Amino acid sequence: MSDKTTPLFEKHQDLGARCAPFAGWQMPIQYKGIIAEHEWTRSSCSVFDICHMGEFMVRGDKAAAGLVSILTASLENMNPGQCRYGFMLNERGGVIDDVVTYRLNEADWMLVVNAGTRAKDLDHLKAGLEAVKGVEIEDVSDRTGKIDVQGPVSLDVLTPHVDPPIVFLGYYTFIKTKFDGMDVIISRTGYTGELGYEIYCDSRDIVKIWKTLIADERVMPAGLGARDTLRLEMGYPLYGHELDEEHTPLEAGLERFLNWDKEFIGKPALLKQKAAKVREQLVCFACESRRSPRHGFELTAEGRRVGKVTSGSFSPSLGQGIGMGYVEEKFSADNTVLDIEGERFSLACRVRPRPFYGNGSARKKF
Repeated sequence: MSDKTTPLFEKHQDLGARCAPFAGWQMPIQYKGIIAEHEWTRSSCSVFDICHMGEFMVRGDKAAAGLVSILTASLENMNPGQCRYGFMLNERGGVIDDVVTYRLNEADWMLVVNAGTRAKDLDHLKAGLEAVKGVEIEDVSDRTGKIDVQGPVSLDVLTPHVDPPIVFLGYYTFIKTKFDGMDVIISRTGYTGELGYEIYCDSRDIVKIWKTLIADERVMPAGLGARDTLRLEMGYPLYGHELDEEHTPLEAGLERFLNWDKEFIGKPALLKQKAAKVREQLVCFACESRRSPRHGFELTAEGRRVGKVTSGSFSPSLGQGIGMGYVEEKFSADNTVLDIEGERFSLACRVRPRPFYGNGSARKKF
């Protein structure tokens, strides 16, 4: 097998998971079924093996000054214990990767990156920080384990095992704590739209934590299939689908993650694009049937191609097909009717505001 495996791979096999290649890794796609795992996450608590993600440590008194020009997020006013979503861009404003940045203390930072972009991300960071003296970059991905605990009862599941407690964690904050005596970082973040947490630990401890969590009757293991339908219902982008080096955050409708008050790589190109209007816009759309649109299908209007589907699936929560895709800007308004041209069928859909589902329960304060 040429694909990498996470430290939990044998546990997935023991549970009868169906695994498949993803970003160079053999990852669990489903256990009991995508719909069952999706619905369990929305109603109780699911755990996801996300050990394939990349983690970089950036250390040094001048690390913040160096990262400010590489990342689009507002880092200047971040305090230790906060994390923030943003992008690394190329000179054209295209997205090299979307990144969550953790401020561990005054001098140390952790960057969480996508598995498939890990190597190019590291090269980009090294090039950007080369001239900043005293800054150290370390790829700690291979010795870092990561489990996502997501769902409305996730706090109840974690609380008996965690000390110091996490009950007071706000959205996009984190704490260094212990899980049954093992050192972990737990952040109140996730990719599902539900209340949820992400656990980072030494990869040697990940199996113990996984086994403890799935022994709880409120918890179900879930695969990347459910993770995809959950994030799609929230309108969250996926790198390699909605985000890539050929599209900018402006085209993806993610301008709120750009700090215009500082200089960063790609900013001049984005300012030029902002003044001239985007050539195409990322939209969410809902179908008039249960049929699922698929990545790469054409979006048409007025008898011609106006864009393409970047992600699509059946939505278990809504009972209909939903998706995201880039279209010419004139066809991006809410309620615009589009047609999806599949291999042997045509499917009507309508542009919808994001998210498709819920009211952002992950952000609610407790």
